[in-house]
Order: sequence, then C-alpha cells, then structure tokens
Amino acid sequence: MRGWFAVYYREALILKKKFFKVILSMSLTPALYLVAFGYGMGKGVSVDGRSYLEFLIPGLIAMAGMNHAFAIAGEINISRFYWRIFEEFQTAPIRPAAYVAGETLAGVTRAILSAMVIIAVASMFGVPLSYNIWFWLGVVLNGFVFSSVAVWAAMVVRSHSDQGMLTNFIITPMAFLGGTVFPLSNMPGWAQTVLSALPITHASHAIRGAAFGQPPGVAPFAALTMIGAICFSMALASVARARN
Repeated sequence: MRGWFAVYYREALILKKKFFKVILSMSLTPALYLVAFGYGMGKGVSVDGRSYLEFLIPGLIAMAGMNHAFAIAGEINISRFYWRIFEEFQTAPIRPAAYVAGETLAGVTRAILSAMVIIAVASMFGVPLSYNIWFWLGVVLNGFVFSSVAVWAAMVVRSHSDQGMLTNFIITPMAFLGGTVFPLSNMPGWAQTVLSALPITHASHAIRGAAFGQPPGVAPFAALTMIGAICFSMALASVARARN
C-alpha cells in the first residue's frame, strides 16, 4: 500500500499547478447559487423554521463535494488516454488497492477544499451554521463515495467524451434531485422513496443536520459508509481488470 502516496502526490501537484483556477471555479458557482436562489428566489422563504439560505448552504457543500470529487475522473482519463500515465502505473510495483486509495484520497481532498471555499463565501452572507466534527465527517464520506465512483467510471469508459455522458446522466441529475436545493418532503411519496436511495441525499442530510447543530443521526453516515465501501470495491475491481 506504500505506493498510494506516489499516486496522491501526483494529483496534489496537478492541483497545486491549477490551484487558483480551481479555487475560482469552486467559489464562483456557490456565489451564483447564493445570490440567485438565496437572495433572488429564497429571500423571506423559510424551510422547517430556518431561512432558505441556512438550508441551501449545506446542500451546496454536498453538491460541490460530489462534483469536485467526481472530477478526479477527468484527471484519470487525461492520464490514461493522452499522457499514458496509467500505463506507467501498470508497470510500476503499485498494487491496485494503492492506486485506488491514492486517487480516492485526491478526490476527498478536493471535496474538503470545496467545502472550505463555500464556507468562506457563505461567511460573507452572515449565515450562522455549525461546522463541527460531524459536519466534516459528512464531507469526507461524501467525497469518499464520489471519488470512488470516479475511479470506477474512469476505468470503464472507452473515451474522454464518454466521461461527459456519465456526468450528464448521473452526476448532474443527482446534484438537483438529492435534497440539495429543495426539501425532498415537497416531492410525491414515490419520488421521495426513489431519491432517498441516492448517496447525495444521505450526504445532504448528514451535512445539513450537522451544520444545524442537530444530534448526529446514524442512518445517513452508515449509508454513506456502506455505499462508499461498495463503490471502492467496484473501483478496485475495475483497476485490477484494467491492469490485466
């Protein structure tokens, strides 16, 4: 497993090189959401006794964590299809578990960074939220799930364009339907049942509950842990097949 650091370090160097561009992209979208939805549409609107801005910010953190953790798939695809870096990892004495661990940790790092950026932007709006250990555990588990999905997806797609299709048909719908920008209680019963199976729904509940200072519920954290373990196993199997 010692090879995981080499994989992670490479991704960290890429992030360092594009750091200011990444930070700008991480801050621009949340700011637009906060202005358009928080002030434009949600001014004066309350959700379960809290302002819509208080409801929206944890959802944006869950959404951004998902998007930026999954974005690691793009870096993997570029290294596979254009730079042939994955072929070098295949010839190196690095186990598939170490490769998956390094890439997954890189995705988690991006999820944490996106959360910090949104917190900084949200502080300008004066929204009181609690950023406690349960909040950060939700952020980490959210990043773990979707970075594991990213590694799996990067291994099974046949081209870089196919990656965009996965984003459009899987990640984008979850970004809007997982309780991030509106409460699922407004949906019909059958839709609530379907959407409750999405990992982003559990991430939104875990992060939002912790941000509101509520006692941590076991269910969303347990669901994220279980889904993350399954996705990590899928990523591990896909990397092992790619090596063969």
